[in-house]
Amino acid sequence: MILMYLFETYLDLRQHAALKLPTLPKTLEGVISQEKFEKSRAYSLDKSHFHFVHEFVTILIDSAILFFGILPWFWKKSGTFLPLLGLNEENEILHTLSFLAGVMIWSQITDLPFSLYSTFVIEARHGFNKQTIWLFFRDLIKGICLAIVLGPPIVSAIIVIVQNGGPYLAIYLWAFMFVLSLVMMTIYPVLIAPLFNKFTPLPEGELRLKIEKLASSLKFPLKKLFVVDGSTRSSHSNAYMYGFFKNKRIVLYDTLIQQCKNDEEIVAVIAHELGHWKLNHTMYSFIAVQILTFLQFGGYTLVRNSTDLFRSFGFDTQPADAFAKKLGYGSALRAGLVKLQEENLSAMNTDPWYSAYHYSHPPLVERLAAIDAADKKE
Repeated sequence: MILMYLFETYLDLRQHAALKLPTLPKTLEGVISQEKFEKSRAYSLDKSHFHFVHEFVTILIDSAILFFGILPWFWKKSGTFLPLLGLNEENEILHTLSFLAGVMIWSQITDLPFSLYSTFVIEARHGFNKQTIWLFFRDLIKGICLAIVLGPPIVSAIIVIVQNGGPYLAIYLWAFMFVLSLVMMTIYPVLIAPLFNKFTPLPEGELRLKIEKLASSLKFPLKKLFVVDGSTRSSHSNAYMYGFFKNKRIVLYDTLIQQCKNDEEIVAVIAHELGHWKLNHTMYSFIAVQILTFLQFGGYTLVRNSTDLFRSFGFDTQPADAFAKKLGYGSALRAGLVKLQEENLSAMNTDPWYSAYHYSHPPLVERLAAIDAADKKE
């Protein structure tokens, strides 16, 4: 734990040094305005300072918990609490649920000040936060209620499997988590996500026609096209797709529609997302996660954070960019990526080690360079 903290802090320090650079990368000169760069730099440095404090406090708390034996002590206390409710403290499932409930309460209490500061100080200072304190706590309460509803049956099933798994325990646990992941991927967008955001069909018009035409040309089985009210909480923008087999859906943040200059930029962003689908990146990622899960249950916890394993399956974002470019959205994708970078005030200068370890997508500089390189080849 300490070694991981030291390693990640080293990467954070490298990234912090990159964020302090006073000039834009050459690739972004003339693409990003100096004003946007300064705003992005200030936002990124604020988040970096906050991250250092948050991680330091977290490692102190975690170290104290381990050093003073808080978890074993709390396990015993959670058992003695059960008879007060008329429950059997010898029941392993009830004992575990009582323990995890206490851990969840502790986690919420210790993390709450950081969540409040991040949302209502840092995000608000840079113009991103749009939610009220009431909405913040309403989301928090909803999340706790979901944990209360979904947690007990899942934990109970895992304990039963552990008790009866025998020599094939790892296989049984993996099979359960595999089925659970499919179930959660199915019900989350339909039942859980609408508890926090409002999803409305994208109105008829040019934008909808262009997206449907793109999906049809790629034989993407688009069933529904939604706009989510992300602006009620933040001005950050995004787009994503989800669904199994012939029941695919695309979701656009309303902030993305507001921030992009024209429909072509929005469609280019969608083309990138569909590139991940067309090139099977989503499937590769899912398979990689399943392999890592199985290795974890098999005792191979050392590889749980291995980015090399993900890369061995070829999961990369630049082929998705290239895919969108081949569809004729090269310039629009470039403009769309720049717009997302500007509006989200994402870091302009990035340390290569930090980005390789933490980022799911390459930095904007690398993505634009790849698009430019493809243009030169043509």
